[in-house]
Amino acid sequence: MKGVARTALGAGTAALILAFGTVVLGAPVHAAEPTANDQGAGTKEEGGRKDSGIYAAVRIQYSGSVAPSGGKGNVTSADVDWTPPPCWYAPYLGAKDFKKTMSAEIEEAASAPGMTGTPAAAIGQTKAHYEDEYGWTDTPGYKDYNVAKDGEGMFWAGVENPNEPDFLKRNSCTDLPFWVDNGEAPPPQYEEAITPEILAALAYQHMELPGTEVTLAPAQTTKVNLPTWAWLDKADFHEVQATAAINAPGFALTATTTAKPVSLRLEPGTADAVTYPASGECTINDDGSIGEPYARGNADRTPPCGVKYLRSSGDGTFDLQATITWEIAWTGTGGAGGDLPDGTFENGQAVTVQEIQSINR
Repeated sequence: MKGVARTALGAGTAALILAFGTVVLGAPVHAAEPTANDQGAGTKEEGGRKDSGIYAAVRIQYSGSVAPSGGKGNVTSADVDWTPPPCWYAPYLGAKDFKKTMSAEIEEAASAPGMTGTPAAAIGQTKAHYEDEYGWTDTPGYKDYNVAKDGEGMFWAGVENPNEPDFLKRNSCTDLPFWVDNGEAPPPQYEEAITPEILAALAYQHMELPGTEVTLAPAQTTKVNLPTWAWLDKADFHEVQATAAINAPGFALTATTTAKPVSLRLEPGTADAVTYPASGECTINDDGSIGEPYARGNADRTPPCGVKYLRSSGDGTFDLQATITWEIAWTGTGGAGGDLPDGTFENGQAVTVQEIQSINR
């Protein structure tokens, strides 16, 4: 049986969501929360089986260098127009459990006081969609919630990105849950269905870069007009990886995002200073380090990476900002891969600058 256009049913569903908060986005399908931020860290992933089939929403699992407790990482994208996905569609429940959950929510919505007009019609169409094969142009309906195919696939539903600040964007994956057979790709109209590229972007969002502190000579306290050498040792300045994976019966994807340090930018914290090189951009050396450690006998040399302060910091300090730029790329299931926007991470260091004292005889 063919029904009204998908957009009309979607509008009714949106009203249903606003009224009860449970039909689509209220379903417990959320991004997993990382539990640590070191290499090899993982996440808890709720899931399992009952006699009725899969009983828990499938969660994204993060590992590697990721922020703890589901928080955003410390990477800032160099491309101001790039953002992680605000929402996506992912495996939700098997047929029997979906029937149990959705039919209860539809019944509760239908019995709410004052449920008439368009919302009531939307509820009726939603029920017919899952029970009586009520469909529309590119979306077939289901017979008895597809229970006859339990174990052969899953219903997928919208997932909001909890780190997306824009409420409307975060809640924009509002299509009704749809069925995907095991081993099959989601229907093409669901452009936000989870892919390795989406997982890579989420790994980028959760990535935690090391808080590397630039080594200075002289350290912390320097003198006016004295070149201060700055460097990062290759042992402390290395690439990091974050992985995002999703695993469900008949469906598994993974993507690993790799960040490789490529340059260091120094900002002295005052206009009364010069940097080496003049641009303040210190490039990476062939051995993976940046700059050059100060050694005795180099006092008259210009540092390849450093800063010279032209006035004292007085009773305070200057806030030297060291910003590392990272090249970021990803690889994923099926040989997929590509580049993501460069990322930056900024460290601040307090530097005391003193006048050189001299005695006139």
